[in-house]
Amino acid sequence: MRRRLYSSNLQSANLIFAQQSQLLYNLQMKNNFTPKPVLSVSQLNRESRFLLENNLSSLWVEGEISNLARPASGHIYFTLKDEQAQIRCAMFRNRLKDVNFRPQNGMEIQLRGSVSIYEARGDYQLIVDRMKPGGEGVLQRSFEALKKRLDAEGLFDEEQKQLLPTLPTRVGVISSASGAAIHDILTVLKRRFPALLITIYPTSVQGIAAEGEIIAAIEQAQQYGNCDLLIISRGGGSLEDLWSFNEEGVARAIYNCTIPTISAVGHETDFTIADFVADQRAPTPSAAAEMISPDGVALQQQLTQFSREITREISSLLERRESQLKNLKVRLRHPRERIQQFAQHLDDIEQRLLHSGKYLFIEHNSRVENLLLRLHNSRPDHQIELLRQQLQNSGEQLNNSLRHKIGEQQEHLAGLAHALENLSPLSTLARGYSVTLDQDGVIVASVNSVESGAKISTRVRDGVIESKVF
Repeated sequence: MRRRLYSSNLQSANLIFAQQSQLLYNLQMKNNFTPKPVLSVSQLNRESRFLLENNLSSLWVEGEISNLARPASGHIYFTLKDEQAQIRCAMFRNRLKDVNFRPQNGMEIQLRGSVSIYEARGDYQLIVDRMKPGGEGVLQRSFEALKKRLDAEGLFDEEQKQLLPTLPTRVGVISSASGAAIHDILTVLKRRFPALLITIYPTSVQGIAAEGEIIAAIEQAQQYGNCDLLIISRGGGSLEDLWSFNEEGVARAIYNCTIPTISAVGHETDFTIADFVADQRAPTPSAAAEMISPDGVALQQQLTQFSREITREISSLLERRESQLKNLKVRLRHPRERIQQFAQHLDDIEQRLLHSGKYLFIEHNSRVENLLLRLHNSRPDHQIELLRQQLQNSGEQLNNSLRHKIGEQQEHLAGLAHALENLSPLSTLARGYSVTLDQDGVIVASVNSVESGAKISTRVRDGVIESKVF
């Protein structure tokens, strides 16, 4: 950036100073004035300071800050320089509070002040009463550089942002107590939802002290813990006026805030670093109030509708419960009746127990008799007698079976003998037939089967006839 020094004012001041000095000298020489007594160093510096302050006041100068010092007194001291020259500067605390940005080494600024001399050292210096950044371009570049750096760190990431409560009960507002922003917010909330509780944390919204006050207000709201939403707000203005909301300290305080935050700084076209870091941005303070508050009339209508529905539900529930109560009342009986029922039931159980006991006694007696009978039947002599009888009966049954079997076999044998007899050749012979056999005992069935001179035997019913063939 081209640095410009408003040297015309300084040159004019130096020229005036030189001309006045020369004029005084000429008057002394011309009028043969008696020279003044010799001045002390303190007197010289004092006279020089008066001369400079009376002739070089309310000058605007532009340059770059260097050698910045911030002592505990709250004043600042620095050197303002350009490419060819420099001048010492001092700005006191009562004037510094009106500066809405934090001066830093290397920053290009414009300042207004009066030329003076610090008498104790004879230092030529500029007493500053007003300071502003050296043009919108410098501020815009600072804004873009900080925005880029914080974005790279993740301070603008959507996943880091908190969800706003649907219906907050107490809202904290960090803003100037006398500014238009707080007035707009309160007006909208009073119109839309008067029941919403508001806690105001008054802070400066521009000037050198604004950054610290805004950070302190955010920390205070978290410490108290009575708000479930924070609105950080101020009215519109130039980039210089809004600069407190572009400070890195404010951005980090908003990012680290545990309470959901809404940034409502400036007009709709104004954007600050706070807008990007906050959980939600509102284009204006009024819009922020609209955003967090329900419409009271619509909410009242909705509540009325809910009330009617709840009334209907309760009436229906009461009717059902009344019907159930009537049914239970019919079923409900006097305790005396219940006691009588239990007494009758006990009597019935007692009778059943007695009857069961008698029945069990009879059953047990029957079982005992059966066991005694089984025991008697299980005696060895009785068992031997039973076995003897069984053996005798088995012997008789065996004899009967044998006789019957032998008879059956005899009858069968006789039948077979009769059949065999009917089939025997002897039976055939008995009817007048005969059988001729050769010497080998083979039946002669044909005359061709024997030769002449062969012996044959003829068997008849009562003997055998020996013959010889001729």
